[in-house]
Amino acid sequence: MVKLAPSQEQYALLLQTMERFNEACNYLAELAFAHYTAGQVKLHHLAYHYLREHYSLSAQMAVRAIGKVAETCRRNKSKLVVFKPHLAMVFDQRILSWKGLDKVSILTLKGRQIIPIRIGIYQEARLNRVVKQTDLILRNGTFYLAVTVDAPEATPDDPTGTLGVDLGVTHLAVDSDGKVYSGEAVDKVRERIDNLKADLQHKDTKSAKRHLKKLSGKEARFRRYTNHCISKQLVSKARDTHRQLALEDLKGIGDSTVRHSQRRRHKSWAFYQLRQFITYKSRIAGILVQLVDPKYTSQECPQCRHISKSNRKSQSEFVCQSCGYASNADLVGAINIASRATVNKPIVSINSIILPIRDKAVCFS
Repeated sequence: MVKLAPSQEQYALLLQTMERFNEACNYLAELAFAHYTAGQVKLHHLAYHYLREHYSLSAQMAVRAIGKVAETCRRNKSKLVVFKPHLAMVFDQRILSWKGLDKVSILTLKGRQIIPIRIGIYQEARLNRVVKQTDLILRNGTFYLAVTVDAPEATPDDPTGTLGVDLGVTHLAVDSDGKVYSGEAVDKVRERIDNLKADLQHKDTKSAKRHLKKLSGKEARFRRYTNHCISKQLVSKARDTHRQLALEDLKGIGDSTVRHSQRRRHKSWAFYQLRQFITYKSRIAGILVQLVDPKYTSQECPQCRHISKSNRKSQSEFVCQSCGYASNADLVGAINIASRATVNKPIVSINSIILPIRDKAVCFS
C-alpha cells in the first residue's frame, strides 16, 4: 500500500473523480441488470459513448469502469450490484504512471495531476517490477494506492524433506521441527480491543463513537501483519533447509468442529489468509506446498501409528495408549502432516496443487 500526499485541491479532484467513476459503475450495473448480461463487449457497445459524454470520463476510465462492472456482475447476473461512492477506483498504466519513487501522475476529471507519494523500504524494493494494476483507495480520509505487480516465480527445486505445519488456535502454527508460533500476543490484542469496544458501545457518546471508528479495522490489520510474519518465517525456513511445506487442508472447517469456548478465537483469526500468504510466498521462493488430509493428525501416534481419541490427554498433551510415546499434541500433528506429505509426494508442479494466485500478482499491503 502506497500513501498519497495530495494538496487540498488535488484531494478534492481525486475525490470527485472517484465518486464520478463509481456513479458511472452504478449506471453500468443497472444496464447490465436490465439486459441480464455481464459481457464486457456488450456493455461497451451499450454504454461507452454515454459514459464519455454524460460522466465526462476519459476513454480509458470508461473502459476500466466497464471492465470492473462486468467482472462484478459476472458472479450473479440476477442481482443488482450497487457501488458505494468511495469504492476503490481501478487504474492502469495508461491513466496512472510512476515518476520515480517520490510521485505519481494520475488522470482526474480535470486532467493529470502530479501527486507526491510516501513509501517505505518494502515498497521501494518492489516498485522496480512491472506494475499491472493500481487501485485508488480512500481509507479514513486518506488516499492510498494498492499496487499489483508481476512477481517472478522461482523454479521449484526437488525437496530433500518436508516441513509439516500444524495450524491451531492456542498456537497459531507449530512446525515439525518443534518451532512454536505463539498466539499469546494475538489473544491479548483481541481481548483488549473487545473489552474497549464493549466499554465504548456502553457509553454511546459522540466521543465514544469517534473512538470506535478509529478502532475499526485495527484487529484485522494486526492479524494481517502477524500472518505475514509467520508465513515469511516458515517459507524462509523451508527454503534454507531445501524442504517442501505441508499443510492441513482445512477447507470446510466450521463451528461444528471447533469447541464452543474457542469459537470466538477461531473466527477472529484468518487461517485461510495465513495459508494464502504461505502459498504465494512459497511460489515466489520456489518452494513446493502440499495439502494433506487433516483427519486424525492430532490423534495418531507418529511412532506406532496407533489412532485413538484417548491419545489426546488434553489440548496440549499427547500420550500414545499403545506404545507410550508422549509429546506436545501440536508437534505431533505437525510431524504427522509432514509424514503424510512425504508418502504422497507430488509429481506435478506447485501451480496445480495449491490455490492459484491471480496472474502471479502480489499486492502491497
